[in-house]
Amino acid sequence: MPERGRTARDQDGAQGHITGAPAPADIGTADIGTAGAGSASAAPTLPPRRAMRSVGLLVTLVLGGLTAVPPLSMDMYLPALPDVTDALHASAATVQLTLTACLAGMALGQLVVGPMSDRWGRRRPLIAGLLVYVAATAVCALAPTVELLVAFRLLQGLAGAAGIVIARAVVRDLYDGVDMARFFSTLMLISGVAPIIAPLIGGQVLRVTDWRGVFHVLTVVGVVLTASVWRLLPETLPPARRHGGGVGEALRAMRGLLADRVFTGYMLTGGFAFAALFAYIAASPFVIQEIYGASPQTYGVLFGVNSVGLVIVGQVNGKILVGRVSLDRVLAAGLAVVTAASAALLAMSAGVFGEVGLFPVAAGLFVLMSAMSLCMPNTNALALMRTRHAAGSASALLGTCSFLIGAIASPLVGVAGERTAVPMAAVQLVCALVAVGCFVALCRPWRSQADAKGADS
Repeated sequence: MPERGRTARDQDGAQGHITGAPAPADIGTADIGTAGAGSASAAPTLPPRRAMRSVGLLVTLVLGGLTAVPPLSMDMYLPALPDVTDALHASAATVQLTLTACLAGMALGQLVVGPMSDRWGRRRPLIAGLLVYVAATAVCALAPTVELLVAFRLLQGLAGAAGIVIARAVVRDLYDGVDMARFFSTLMLISGVAPIIAPLIGGQVLRVTDWRGVFHVLTVVGVVLTASVWRLLPETLPPARRHGGGVGEALRAMRGLLADRVFTGYMLTGGFAFAALFAYIAASPFVIQEIYGASPQTYGVLFGVNSVGLVIVGQVNGKILVGRVSLDRVLAAGLAVVTAASAALLAMSAGVFGEVGLFPVAAGLFVLMSAMSLCMPNTNALALMRTRHAAGSASALLGTCSFLIGAIASPLVGVAGERTAVPMAAVQLVCALVAVGCFVALCRPWRSQADAKGADS
């Protein structure tokens, strides 16, 4: 156990930090209120970080629920996409804009909520965002036109961004280094249940009602999550560590983060990897149901199986690999698998292997989605290791980059219509290759390993 702790400290030192931010190794398990920009001597206003962690399972479940907002908002709705095209007399490309709008809202909303949480604490912006999320989701259930549905899906995404960005910021408040990477993998176990059950629930809801019933269920989920946050989630950012400035200070903090080449590299690597995943999310209902003739229920089962792979590999990452293998090496392996799976899917879709059925395509998608558990937690942890003084702003940039790139990529999967999977696979491969390029050119992981060896000696 001492060896593992030393590895965490060495890796933190090798990663470096934004100017003026204290190194995680220097913070250790000190009180939350004892460290922060300009407040190193401030008295603690909250229980020690170790005591906060002892809150345990309930808080972990709440944070997992917050990170599950995106898959719940999108995946439960996926089996209903073909029905929405018929009910609202819209094209597939137009209905896919309801996904794009929600994703773009989650991207832009994080830029607002992240700095807000650095200024006013985590709880108040989170609860306000969840209340707006509930209201917007309820209106989506009543939308008479696809244009109105797109508009309120945008608002739903803007409000739902609060859960995503603040959950990451809370983890950064409480954890450092390898422990943070492990906790992100734990969150993937919890939030990974959402993609498993969301399409299944959506498919079953469609058995008894239409697509509007999916939004009724999401409204109830939002109410339950809001009540859970109100009752169970404590404030993790004390007043001594909050930023008193307004928009100008938030922009300066983000500019400082973006000026860090390695932080930006991990941010872009994670963003393009996520875009490859979202290309699958946006296109798979039409690929599986329209091209291969599967039912909404079969699609939900296949999506759930893929999510099981994501959860299992996430636990392998958190319980076995993290602390034994460097995060950069695990990330590199994940990117290699995603790239190989995307290339195989493109070859199958283009007819290189002749006529293929549903099983080979489903297998390729399973491998791609599972490998995301080697990419997403580790890019988040590696990026957040480089900053502590503005965890909300850093989390906002990470989330905004991922969701914005995903929102741009998602309409491209439908450019050739609903009868071919080539656009989906091509977008996935391009995004994977760009992610690899950003990782190599900006993160330069071999330098981090050399620095770590120098620290050991």
